[in-house]
Amino acid sequence: MKILVIDDDAALCRSLQIHLERGGHSVELAHNASDGIARYGEDNFDLAFVDLKLPDKSGLEVLKAIQQSGANGLAVMITGTQDMKATIEAVRLGAFDYIRKPLDLDAVLLTVEKVAQERSRVAGKKKLSADAEFQPHEFVGGSLKTIEVIKQIGLLSQSRIPVLVLGETGTGKELVARALHDATSTGKPFVAINCSSVVSTLLESELFGHVRGAFTGADSDKVGRLELAGEGSIFLDEIGDMAIELQAKLLRAIQERSFERVGSVKPIALRARIVAATHRNLESMVASGAFREGLYYRLAVSTVHVPPLRERRDDIPLLALHLLARLRRELHRPVTSIHDKAMQRLQAYDWPGNVRELENVLTRAALLARGDTLLEQDVVASLGNPAARNTPQTPVKTLRDAERDYVEMALYSTGWNMTQTSAILDISPTTLRKKIHDYGLTPPREMA
Repeated sequence: MKILVIDDDAALCRSLQIHLERGGHSVELAHNASDGIARYGEDNFDLAFVDLKLPDKSGLEVLKAIQQSGANGLAVMITGTQDMKATIEAVRLGAFDYIRKPLDLDAVLLTVEKVAQERSRVAGKKKLSADAEFQPHEFVGGSLKTIEVIKQIGLLSQSRIPVLVLGETGTGKELVARALHDATSTGKPFVAINCSSVVSTLLESELFGHVRGAFTGADSDKVGRLELAGEGSIFLDEIGDMAIELQAKLLRAIQERSFERVGSVKPIALRARIVAATHRNLESMVASGAFREGLYYRLAVSTVHVPPLRERRDDIPLLALHLLARLRRELHRPVTSIHDKAMQRLQAYDWPGNVRELENVLTRAALLARGDTLLEQDVVASLGNPAARNTPQTPVKTLRDAERDYVEMALYSTGWNMTQTSAILDISPTTLRKKIHDYGLTPPREMA
């Protein structure tokens, strides 16, 4: 194949050229966007490797120019940084793939082989324009598995078909749903409902709404979540916990693209995109009769598998620092970095609770930290698994003592601000005051 490499790193360009030419390909080089666009327009290249960061223009601008040229060649984006928005937009613009530096040259050759196999199928295919701006939520990470998820979001953003997001609890399924929404429905509502947290008898009304008098206690009309979503997205979290009877009504709404409020026969158009998520094995549930087969196949038109954190350990440093930056603002703690040994502890742990557990551990560690850096002992003391702490000599506290210490740390972190502490602990101010009384906690003299 005839390949153009557009990158301002001369050493990388030369390395790619030598490696690809050994594979029997013809390779030309360009060290800036303008030269790359000009060369691509002058010649008939089969493939272009385009760096995201170029001295004169963004690699995305180069990709747009390539697509606008009407040429049949394909493009692969390369970058040295993690940029979720750029990844999604590159895929939306028609990039065949998106790979990170430092480049694995054998993997590059494999990508070239895939391009050769797919070129006839994708050549000349109209690419979706990405003129509309969007603001994706951060699904943080740079591992291969994370990049694959982000690529899928980019591909699925080209339509409004239902999507089923699968993954363990705490992996970030809602972040995937929000990123998909941001990529397709800018400015439109994103409405979420957790099907496991709403009593089944009330879930129907929450989803579809009701009219006054529909049932005892229905004193006024209620707009349901499906209606509130409008032309945006409705996120049905933990869809596997939905009652089988309600599944039938949801299936009918998706099939007919309309529904009625409870107690009404007036049809309401279903305009929202359906995104569902679950940690359950829906295929097994279908086989056992616990989940409707028709609904499963309607929702699983396309699926996104979110890998557990233990399968993407390379993401932990970036993810931990991202979470720490947010916690620094919420907890009002001056923690800005994580010591290498502390980070090693984080990467060695299996994280059964996934990203949610990581956030909880970092919260506890930040409250324990005495300086601006999380130390190994802060992380060890905050890990919930005794085996992960590897400190058998440390006496195990009672649950009451552990809760008392945690409440006290949260109070100190906010200067005994009841509103802020309640938010950190996710309890009401009334519950917090009761715990303060029960545990006999008193503010220091300077805070009293």
